[in-house]
Parts: sequence; C-alpha cells; structure tokens
Amino acid sequence: MRLDQFLSARTLYSRRELRTMIAKGKVTVDGAPARKPDQPVSPEKNIVCLLGKHVPGDPYLYVLLNKPKGYVSSADEAGQHSVMELIPPELSRKDLRPVGRLDKDSTGLLLFTDDGQLAHQVIAARGHVAKYYRILLARPWEDAYADAIAAGIRLADGAQCRPAQAAPVPETQREALICLHEGKYHQVRRMFAALGNHVEELERVALGGLTMPPDLPLGGCIQLFEQDVQKMLHSETVFSSLLQTKKESSS
Repeated sequence: MRLDQFLSARTLYSRRELRTMIAKGKVTVDGAPARKPDQPVSPEKNIVCLLGKHVPGDPYLYVLLNKPKGYVSSADEAGQHSVMELIPPELSRKDLRPVGRLDKDSTGLLLFTDDGQLAHQVIAARGHVAKYYRILLARPWEDAYADAIAAGIRLADGAQCRPAQAAPVPETQREALICLHEGKYHQVRRMFAALGNHVEELERVALGGLTMPPDLPLGGCIQLFEQDVQKMLHSETVFSSLLQTKKESSS
C-alpha cells in the first residue's frame, strides 16, 4: 500500500496535505523519515508515525464514547453540538460515524466505527444487538410494566414494539433496567409514555456484552479492539449482572 494511501485512510488529512507533510519530513516509517508519498508500507510490518504519533495499521477503527447530554448523534444538524466534536483527532478518521443514535438528552455508551459491515450487523433487524438502558422514571415502577413490555407495547402512533425485557432496580422505586432488540425513534421514552409514566433520565449502559467502563467519565472515549467487538457480538445476556451492578451503585 502507498504511504499516502495508508495515511489518508487512517487520518483526517487529504492526500494533498499528506504529500506536503511527507515532503517536510513529518512522517516516519520504522523511525526513518519518509520522503516519497508512494513509498510502499505494510500495515502488519511497518510502524508509521505522523507528527510524532503512531498511526495504527488496523483497517478499521472502533471507539466507545460515554455520551453526555446536550449532543446530537449526527454531524449535520445546524446549530447543534455533535458527538463528533468529542472524538479527539488521534481517534478520528474520515468515515468514522456513530452506530445508531442516542438522543440529545440521553447519556451513555455510543459506539463509533468506520467498519460499515459491523455497523449494519449491530443495527440490522435480523441480528440486532441487544441494547441495555438504565432509566429514572417520574413516578414509581409498577409491577404491570414488566408484563406489558414483555408482551410488546403498542406506541401512541400505533407502532408495535417487539417484546423486550425490563425490571426495577432492587431497593429503588423509580429506577429500572430495560433491554431492547430494536431501535425505534425515542423508543424507551415512548414505551413508558404509553404506560402512563415519563422517563426523566436515560443512560445506555451496554451494547450486547460490551458494558460501559465504570471509570470512563462523561465525554470521555476509548479505542476498542477486536476482543471488545467479539464480546459485543457474541456474549450471553448481561441483564442480571447489570441489574446487580445498578443495585450496588444505588445503595
């Protein structure tokens, strides 16, 4: 692979910008300054650095963000702060995009990648990866909620939800955990509105078997690796463990 092609696919710079940077000696390959943009490099063998920082050779990038409130999950809503603003340059690529959405007033786990096939696998209806949310309700949890959610709730506009799993967080009155296998617009909030309650806070705490790192602050992000992706796609249910974790954090 050409050096400028390698860097263009893994950074936010254009090939024209990269050719200039290479000519000025700002790119090294295995510690030696590179001078030609067509210098061949192997992602598996060579260590490429740009402006003194290592550029990983992985073909795809996976990033986990702990989304704070006040940011929309898109890059093109005029007058709105985008979650893309929270991704640091060293974890950015031209085609990096959020997988699915969290609304502006919601927080928690949001996955980013430039791997289109994985993104489709996560959100496609056939193999939709489970999404887990911690919610705080305006009024106390009612026992009838779990059965109604398990049967599949019909929303106010007539849309039918697939059966889902929900349970109150032990030793709390208004906290609950809910697991969905689909992603309708503002679905969790609309489900509880149909039940006569209101969701005051919503936090995504897991995607498949991938859970939010407890020490990752709001607005913080980390790079994920292949083992994390496999954990997300192939893990057993984590509902019980998340419910216990929330019980402990609420105590």
